[in-house]
Amino acid sequence: MSALQNVAVLGSTGSIGLSTLDVIARHPQTLRAWALAANRSVATMVEQCRRFQPAYAVMMDPEAAGELESLLAGECDTRVLAGAEGLQHIATHASVDAVMAAVVGSAGLPSTLAAARAGKRVLLANKESLVMAGHLLMAAVRDAGALLLPIDSEHNAIFQCLPVDKSGRPGLAGVSKVLLTASGGPFRQWTSAAIAAATPDQACAHPNWSMGRKISVDSATLMNKGLELIEACWLFDLAPEQVDIVVHPESIVHSMVQYTDGSVLAQLGNPDMRTPIAYGLGWPRRLESGVASLDLVALSKLHFEAPDEARFPCLRLAREAVATGGTAMAVCNAANEVAVEAFLGGSIGFADIPRVIEATLEQVSAVEPTSLAVVEAADSEARAVAGAQLARIRTGSVETLER
Repeated sequence: MSALQNVAVLGSTGSIGLSTLDVIARHPQTLRAWALAANRSVATMVEQCRRFQPAYAVMMDPEAAGELESLLAGECDTRVLAGAEGLQHIATHASVDAVMAAVVGSAGLPSTLAAARAGKRVLLANKESLVMAGHLLMAAVRDAGALLLPIDSEHNAIFQCLPVDKSGRPGLAGVSKVLLTASGGPFRQWTSAAIAAATPDQACAHPNWSMGRKISVDSATLMNKGLELIEACWLFDLAPEQVDIVVHPESIVHSMVQYTDGSVLAQLGNPDMRTPIAYGLGWPRRLESGVASLDLVALSKLHFEAPDEARFPCLRLAREAVATGGTAMAVCNAANEVAVEAFLGGSIGFADIPRVIEATLEQVSAVEPTSLAVVEAADSEARAVAGAQLARIRTGSVETLER
């Protein structure tokens, strides 16, 4: 790693992107925000370009790119690009050392895969890339000699607690299982009836974390934990039965690793994404992140409980997708994205989200994900089936799916 590490922040205007830029700003001698990318948040991107003076700024929306270019004209030398091609350009650019992959949802897969194939240090905050195409992404990392560092707080915690070889790389020597913690979301103590009537604002009111609306809904349904289970299997070469979900409402223990000798190692910290981001940017060194140290005396007590898959069926559906294998995980993810978007738009209820996912998984056959084109085809088919399911729900022709 060079003395000054050039970082491309994909998703710079989202919550992960903002936290990443906060950490970068604390280390101007060693970190530079060399390129930034966002969807269409022009006002925020203008502020970021004025502050960080990146070489490139990418807007996925072409109209937003045009507006950004006009606003920056004469102010800085930042070159503005548009669309998926622009995103891949900065993800693979020879001047880039590290790529923060924080584009939300399936839209982040092509650029994340491109960064891995270019041999970059990939800071993975886009879990959908592994959920959809884990085999392809891990193969790209291996073949290109890229470095994949997990940024999700849970997977970053596991990474920190695993044994390492002589080169400092984590392995599974002596590991019996991984304990993936979950906050339980805002509805952890709600009844099934109350959960079914939940509004988008209630679903997005996470008790511990400040996150975007889509991932907040995923946390409320526990689908986020299901996706993280899939991600953990790919990242650490684990079988699904080696990953247990443990609800931990305080979000202080970010995850644990259980060893064959009975030991359990845990990584603890305040619920602030700057901690895993700083770890990823600095690895194998530790960087100051701006996060306050943990006061265990003030905490006093920590609680743990098993998840309730009857009230939160999305976790069960994710497990079933893992068991099916192939493109089932991509199908699960696509159906979830369609359903969550509809819920946030107010066209379906909270309890309809797992109904859409389950129906889609039943109707779309899983195949081997031999290429990105195969994965994208499964994603498209799943979205079409999920869309048809939404139409049936809106017309009242779908009954509740229960087991």
